[in-house]
Amino acid sequence: MATLFISAENQIHRLNLLTEKIRALQALPIPILTTAPDAKAWSIIQIVDHLNIAYSHYEDKVSDALNKATSIENDKKPFKARIWQGFIISGQRPKGTKRKWKMKTMKRFEPDTIEQSYEEDQMATVFQQFQRLHAHLKEAILTGRHKNLYHMKISSAIGPIVNFYLPEAFEFILCHAERHLIQIEETKEQLSKKEL
Repeated sequence: MATLFISAENQIHRLNLLTEKIRALQALPIPILTTAPDAKAWSIIQIVDHLNIAYSHYEDKVSDALNKATSIENDKKPFKARIWQGFIISGQRPKGTKRKWKMKTMKRFEPDTIEQSYEEDQMATVFQQFQRLHAHLKEAILTGRHKNLYHMKISSAIGPIVNFYLPEAFEFILCHAERHLIQIEETKEQLSKKEL
């Protein structure tokens, strides 16, 4: 497997694209946002809600690690991911417009309203939360450029079997969100073929 090099600049660029694409979803009609394409799938708003739940497992860990990390001059060198962590990250990263390694989501990452519909104000809250959480991620990536991140590990949201240095965690989180953006596009395409 090729070595994975991670740069804050690349992450910020991708994160900006991600937040803009999610923001644009708010203009979609409510039936498009709230309808799942089939009984085993999530609606678009449930996917966004899932991304919020997933990142909420990292928010405090990331803040704590950054607070404990020592300051350095602006570090522009790419961060070299470790082999196991690079393998896990690569499993999340989409390949073009395809999601690799489709897997069942653990119960704790499922949207809270999996069994019920979203009200309009709930949907607005989901989108606001997404922007707030991912603004936190952006600030963390920017702050990390001035910190020594080679000694600050956090456990992944899936448990201690995977731990990340912060740049690896940021990359994992981004790749996870990018794969769900593909899922959102697939959902929109499937719904466009139905009469809502």
